[in-house]
Amino acid sequence: MTSLDNAITAHMDINGERYELLVDPDLAYMYRTGQKKELNNVLVVEEVFKSFRNGERHTASSLQKAFGTNDIFAIAERILKKGDLQLTTEQKRKMLIEKKKQIIAILMRECIDPRTGGPHTQMRLEQALEESRVHIDGMKDAAEQLEGAIKAMRPIIPMKFERVKIAARVPPEFGQRIYGMLKGYGIQKEEWAKDGSLIVVIEMPAGMQGEFYDRLNKATAGSAETKIVK
Repeated sequence: MTSLDNAITAHMDINGERYELLVDPDLAYMYRTGQKKELNNVLVVEEVFKSFRNGERHTASSLQKAFGTNDIFAIAERILKKGDLQLTTEQKRKMLIEKKKQIIAILMRECIDPRTGGPHTQMRLEQALEESRVHIDGMKDAAEQLEGAIKAMRPIIPMKFERVKIAARVPPEFGQRIYGMLKGYGIQKEEWAKDGSLIVVIEMPAGMQGEFYDRLNKATAGSAETKIVK
């Protein structure tokens, strides 16, 4: 855990009142970005301040009123995940890069190129995102920023969002083994045939087809049968 001199603040404003924490900059960043799951050593001081600089602390009753609890760790979780965190320039840069990667990952999964019917490459989507000059906030959830990114990117790159239904027949020797994988893609219907084969209908974003076929073929040594369901 860092010293008081190197600590940074995280805060949240509720009904005009400021609720401020003093935190370790690296551990708070890791917690905010999901790299750290627990709050141990994140808080430099286990207090909630009106103003740390002025030494003003909130009372237990004011915390209860604002957060519905006076448990310091429950309050810290909310402030660190939803509030404002005073990050370094390098931390902000890393968060922005990671947020752009998350947006690209969603687009690769959810959209296709209407000219070819196949997914766009990661490189092409990254280029379009940069060319669009859309503002991406490293602190906001990627899904919340998706609509704005798509709107800005569409004049640069054609995108189509659709879902497909795929029926698959998996031979008996593989059915139980890969059932969990298939379920992860969203099984709509399933049936175990008399010979032990597993028959499923899965609905997924069209952009995921290539990944699905690759994984299915590897898991079944190319023996699974598939077809698009209209």
